[in-house]
Amino acid sequence: MYQQLTIIGRLGADPELRYTPAGVPVCSFNVATDRTWNNDQGQKQTETTWHRVTVWRKRAEVCAQYLSKGKMVLVTGSVKASGFTNRDGQISASLEVTADQVKFLSGSGAGAAEGAGGASGAAGTAVDEEVIPF
Repeated sequence: MYQQLTIIGRLGADPELRYTPAGVPVCSFNVATDRTWNNDQGQKQTETTWHRVTVWRKRAEVCAQYLSKGKMVLVTGSVKASGFTNRDGQISASLEVTADQVKFLSGSGAGAAEGAGGASGAAGTAVDEEVIPF
């Protein structure tokens, strides 16, 4: 069996880099994806889903160095869903992605087209943001 999730979205905040007691770098950040549609009355509706992303080792350091709030990324990896009770007492769910690959899609700033991809360090590709449907 095999599981892989691919998301394209924007960071909701700057990434957080930390190290395990063994000294292994781990970086965490949130990515927002949007879905837009027209309801029965023709009014535009938007739904945002937040994905918690965790990146390990060298990729973690590269993500912490080059990513920041608002940057667009493509993330592929395995997903784990978990439930929790929010502050209002309602049951909610969270998607947690352990990234195998992160590609930087925002086209500005030094290193913006650099990727934190697979073991070969493949570079990401800059994408015109007008092409992305959200």
